[in-house]
Amino acid sequence: MSFGQFGLTALPKLLSLSPDSLQKFREDLPRIPTETLLPELPQDVLMDIFSLLEIPDLVRAASVCSSWCSAYTFLRSHPELYRRPQTPCLFYTSESAGDSVACLYSLAEKRVYSLTLPDPPIRSRHLVGSSHGWLVTADDKSELHLVNAITAQQIALPSVITLDSVEPIFDIAGTIVNYEVWEAPDDSDSDTEMVGREMLFHAPPDELRNHIYKSAFVFPDPSTGSYIVVLIHGPGRQLSFARVGDRNWTLLPPGWEYEQCIYMDDLLYASTRSGRIDAFDLTSPTITRNIISDEIDYSIGDHWGHLYFVQGPCGGLLEVCRKSGLLDAGYEEPIQKTDKILLHKIDIAAKGLVKINGLHDHVLFLGRSQSQCLSAEEYPQLKANSVYFTDGDECNWKYKNIPRDIGILNLENDSTEEIASPFWCSWPSPIWITPSLTVMNLSLYK
Repeated sequence: MSFGQFGLTALPKLLSLSPDSLQKFREDLPRIPTETLLPELPQDVLMDIFSLLEIPDLVRAASVCSSWCSAYTFLRSHPELYRRPQTPCLFYTSESAGDSVACLYSLAEKRVYSLTLPDPPIRSRHLVGSSHGWLVTADDKSELHLVNAITAQQIALPSVITLDSVEPIFDIAGTIVNYEVWEAPDDSDSDTEMVGREMLFHAPPDELRNHIYKSAFVFPDPSTGSYIVVLIHGPGRQLSFARVGDRNWTLLPPGWEYEQCIYMDDLLYASTRSGRIDAFDLTSPTITRNIISDEIDYSIGDHWGHLYFVQGPCGGLLEVCRKSGLLDAGYEEPIQKTDKILLHKIDIAAKGLVKINGLHDHVLFLGRSQSQCLSAEEYPQLKANSVYFTDGDECNWKYKNIPRDIGILNLENDSTEEIASPFWCSWPSPIWITPSLTVMNLSLYK
């Protein structure tokens, strides 16, 4: 819900203001003289109104005056009072906006916001994943950071040198100048030594991220009230995880070729392209891999395409197959264009798939972010029985100068449409993000 829905005709003008205290949400609009402001509203009325706004509207509202900013600050510090579901936004950058400025396209409002983020410059990073309002980014030294695009909080994740297969090479001054990447351990390995393992390749610090990071997921950690980051990485698409504040990545029991992760009922589920589904209890003192399904019968149809693993509307698991065609438009590589989405419910007991025809009153979000299935009734600005998609992980480091595969696919007739004007030839490749006001108390992890 936006201010306009309250019928307060002056508020759209008020919300155009952008005081220096909230420059992160910059609007190239003229200032409205302060004498045109409405009389101050009681705090309880403001709280009732603000609790119904989505975050971009809420932050703009906080820039109007001190009392509105106080109401916004109070809501931020009392998250139990602000539970408004947030419509996903498209996060991207623009050369014209500057290296440290990101853009947020609101699907709910169909408008763009500008956000200034901390160094290193966002345009120099790779966007490895996005979940629960947090971006996982890789800088030009191949180090990972959590970034909240709304609050601008940034948290360093464990160093890349703590991944099991990565070894740094130092010069005489002690500076890392190169990395060795070793093959993944097999089930017989009981430690992280490289004995008996083959060195696969070298990579300088600014290129390691091109080869080592496949995708990342951020999940709430009920045991600590914080977050867990799960990383799918090379070689072999293994799994490692870390809690906020950890110094090292922890390699999960050996498994390979993971594609997607999801966290349900206090367990991490990870799927492979072959259809195996593994489960891990990350709260256990000794983490083991439990094979939930060793293979899925794909004989019911063609499954060549990018596979996603999504929690369905009723809590079950969906397998989504995204198919693309190639278009030769004269760029450095043929352009990928999504043209079909296949949906199946995963029957774990029968180790098979059950085809479903459409999402009816639900919506899917696919890309390098955490896949989501949302109710169109709860998010009325979204189009029911549709899939909102962005580029896959292969565009995380390749193809900087070609048009992006971003749009909306109607599951009823497989037609596609643009989300907005085609200005998505940006780098890093755009990604979905669900805005969040969460701020972590980092003093708890020192």
